[in-house]
Amino acid sequence: MAGGRRPAGLALGWGCCLLLCCAAASKLEISMPPVVEVEVGGTARIECNFYIPENASYTYIDWFYVDRSNKQVRLYHITASGVLEDDTDYKKRLSLGEDKALSISAVTLQDPRTFVCQVGAGSYGVGENSTELSVYKVPTTPEIEPNSGGISVHSGKIPEIARCVSKNSFPPPNITWHKNGEQLHAQDNRESEVTMPSTLTRESSGLYTVSSALYAPVTRQDRHSRYHCTVHYWLRGQRHALDSQPVQVNIFYPAENLKLKVMPSSTLVKEGDNVTLVCEADGNPQPVFSFFKKNLDEWQDLTSLAEPDSGILRLHDVNKTSNGTYKCQSLDLDDLSQIEKDVDLVVNYIEGVHVKMEPSSTLREGDSVMLSCDAYSPVGLKYQWRDDKGKKLVEGNQLFVKNLTFEKSNTFSCKVMAPSVPGLEQSKKVSVAVEGKPRIVAISSPLYVRQDEVINLTCKAIAFPPPTVQWSINGTAHEYVDNQHVASNLTVRVSHDLLRAGALCRVSNRLGVSEERIQLLVDQKSTAESQGVIIVAIIVAILVVAVLGAVIYFLHKKGKLPCGRAGKQDITKPEARKDKIVVEVKSDKLPEEAGLLQGANGDKRAAADQSEKYIDLRN
Repeated sequence: MAGGRRPAGLALGWGCCLLLCCAAASKLEISMPPVVEVEVGGTARIECNFYIPENASYTYIDWFYVDRSNKQVRLYHITASGVLEDDTDYKKRLSLGEDKALSISAVTLQDPRTFVCQVGAGSYGVGENSTELSVYKVPTTPEIEPNSGGISVHSGKIPEIARCVSKNSFPPPNITWHKNGEQLHAQDNRESEVTMPSTLTRESSGLYTVSSALYAPVTRQDRHSRYHCTVHYWLRGQRHALDSQPVQVNIFYPAENLKLKVMPSSTLVKEGDNVTLVCEADGNPQPVFSFFKKNLDEWQDLTSLAEPDSGILRLHDVNKTSNGTYKCQSLDLDDLSQIEKDVDLVVNYIEGVHVKMEPSSTLREGDSVMLSCDAYSPVGLKYQWRDDKGKKLVEGNQLFVKNLTFEKSNTFSCKVMAPSVPGLEQSKKVSVAVEGKPRIVAISSPLYVRQDEVINLTCKAIAFPPPTVQWSINGTAHEYVDNQHVASNLTVRVSHDLLRAGALCRVSNRLGVSEERIQLLVDQKSTAESQGVIIVAIIVAILVVAVLGAVIYFLHKKGKLPCGRAGKQDITKPEARKDKIVVEVKSDKLPEEAGLLQGANGDKRAAADQSEKYIDLRN
């Protein structure tokens, strides 16, 4: 144990043992722990155990501390009658326990001293013993800072790896260095010059700050090494340690190996693909990359097309001209060393797809034709024929089509595929022109119309060469052409002559003429509906008149409506009362309608008297 001191944990046990051993002694004995350790700011408790023969009582107990001039300064004087505390620097921080133990609170760095307990026992004399008060402060966890600029393996001097600092400790600690968990030791030789200079600083608070630096050579393998520092301190006679976080140092070293890869590497490259060349080096930092492509006996510099400082060259939409040897070159700026690597790029392609037609002369409806498809590729090819709707017709490079007509699909597609290169394919479309005179395939006849109605007449034909369409009447025409079909719409107003003669559609080309007449018929259903509406209106009018006549007859029978035969009475005569009303009912009805009114009045009138009626509405 350092300085012969005993741990505070053993002090009490040691004192008790001493008491037991001295129990049978015949003189005054006092036992105290040799050392009491306490952390700065804590409370120190110093015990004083004594034995007086024959269970006699003490006459006094005095506590002292020894100052720097080795003089005892009293703190307490304890007797049976009371406790006297002396006026010292400790006065506000002292206290006594029931067992007369001395406690010092808020311990500072100035408190480490010798404290003396003196006991007076009358005729048994005076005895005393002492304890050393030791103060400590656990240091902070060490902080490590690696070299921020990086270290080159070609450095001309031993580089600084890292620095380590631990603060606020007492007494002074020390620092050790570790690499990959193993402690480093200072070495001063040509093979391995490792130094660890340390600095100890006492702060104004009295606590210590210790710092240390690690200097050591590095190699390429040290790029994975982890360093840490440890601060060591003593507490209660035992050594303790605190470790810093481990750190890695950025090590610079030249490249030894270079790789050049084609991405994606899992598939074969085909025309139209995007290809990436990736150049990778195992140096740190990454070297400067340059790309080249071999053209005959010269190398074409492609560096300007590469991504800066990345070692990546992207080739977009490659074709057969992209085939060749590519080279990547690395330049290490530390020692100007160069490494290069090349790779062959193979782009699979299909070119020259063409279709041959036999016979190549003009084809007519009913003829047959043989279509042959051919192409070139450095890999094996397969052929397939499809119609204009994508339906597969045959496998192979030939297609035989017989009995050609306008109605059959005359557009075909030859699909060329490379089975060994997934996704590599091309297609070629061909249209077989079949010539023939026009044939009308649709016409709006017969067509039901009404007089003066505006209508659309439609005539659709199929022919090749493209035909012309003519109408026998004037109107506004619109033509629509779709492949070999032509359609004409004519907008006209229905006239009497159009109803009688109809409209003629004439379609012609250099091979012939086709014509058809559109028959126009009067829409009888619409006419009948119009007449029906008129008849219904007449019937409704007759019913209204009949109801009115019945009402007048009813009023007359009840005497509410006297009706004379004297003819009309002039409502302007003086004797006529102004509050009487005369209503004149005139009838323009047919004779049979007038008869209804006559029947209602119960009298037959002369024809001259049926032209008008007067109804007296007076009482």
